[in-house]
Amino acid sequence: MVAKSRGIPLTTLLLILFLSAIVPTSLSDQVLNSKNPRPSSSASSLGSSVAFQIKGNVYPLGYYTVSLAIGNPPKVYDLDIDTGSDLTWVQCDAPCQGCTIPRNRLYKPNGNLVKCGDPLCKAIQSAPNHHCAGPNEQCDYEVEYADQGSSLGVLLRDNIPLKFTNGSLARPILAFGCGYDQKHVGHNPSASTAGVLGLGNGKTSILSQLHSLGLIRNVVGHCLSERGGGFLFFGDQLVPQSGVVWTPLLQSSSTQHYKTGPADLFFDRKPTSVKGLQLIFDSGSSYTYFNSKAHKALVNLVTNDLRGKPLSRATEDSSLPICWRGPKPFKSLHDVTSNFKPLLLSFTKSKNSLLQLPPEAYLIVTKHGNVCLGILDGTEIGLGNTNIIGGEQNFRYQ
Repeated sequence: MVAKSRGIPLTTLLLILFLSAIVPTSLSDQVLNSKNPRPSSSASSLGSSVAFQIKGNVYPLGYYTVSLAIGNPPKVYDLDIDTGSDLTWVQCDAPCQGCTIPRNRLYKPNGNLVKCGDPLCKAIQSAPNHHCAGPNEQCDYEVEYADQGSSLGVLLRDNIPLKFTNGSLARPILAFGCGYDQKHVGHNPSASTAGVLGLGNGKTSILSQLHSLGLIRNVVGHCLSERGGGFLFFGDQLVPQSGVVWTPLLQSSSTQHYKTGPADLFFDRKPTSVKGLQLIFDSGSSYTYFNSKAHKALVNLVTNDLRGKPLSRATEDSSLPICWRGPKPFKSLHDVTSNFKPLLLSFTKSKNSLLQLPPEAYLIVTKHGNVCLGILDGTEIGLGNTNIIGGEQNFRYQ
């Protein structure tokens, strides 16, 4: 979910790392099962990391989630991870309109509201149409997403207990939203999650709050498996020492997104007419979106390459706009990927910085046994010239 431009200017450089599509079992166990935790008496755990298990998939669910404990005693909430927006929010027992979970799973405020004069409130209410009646009034928020979904609520603070990979425990008091009016509009059905874990780089992001407390460095990464699931981490302790290349993020005064580029598209290792793409990394978007011109060029490349192969357009399959059927229904991507060529994004301002997208990273197999292109035309949903790399892409760097 790419939030509409209601955020603050990009003031710090955060590094976002997308790892291999294959999650080794030993690595997942090492990351998610640290032993012998010890309480942290200091807020200084800088250099350590926090890791979360990811659940979900691109299809048929259309989202990825992590579990986050909030409160004292803590209550666990499943949240949709979203690097395209800042604010973390949970559905609120206030009462709640548009909520999708039972009332006993809603968050109940307990006098822990953030006041309107708080710096974090000023950050989230930076848009001209937000006004405080007084500095001691409650801090209202409204976040709108590019798919026309939204959440309206109040900002509050509570304990969020975290277990670090160095074994320490911390219970920082962090700000998040309590949403009492949610709207969902989009290609996928409304998620049954309790809210959104906003991982953008604005001041209200939990990531930024943890960094400002000296608990982590400004690094967020996730590893998504093509089989579904994976893990998410905050901090730099889990960044691999080798096998990773870096490309700088673009700093902008008008967006809080993780944006990079320019990048040129290669098809089967050959250059194409698609050049100079600026890209936003957005884990909350189920699919990748190219602008209309780039998308049309990609579709033509794929379509022309499929000539003479045992695939034909499956126009009756409405799962995604462009699908193909084979001689018999496909059971998995492994049945069909040999018919498709790899894609590659070359970042022109970074030496040898290549982002590989094998067929497994841009195709899905539907419940009808057809294969569909998971890169969509963003112009059709109002994104204009914006290009989004979504959670569907399981990246491999070279």
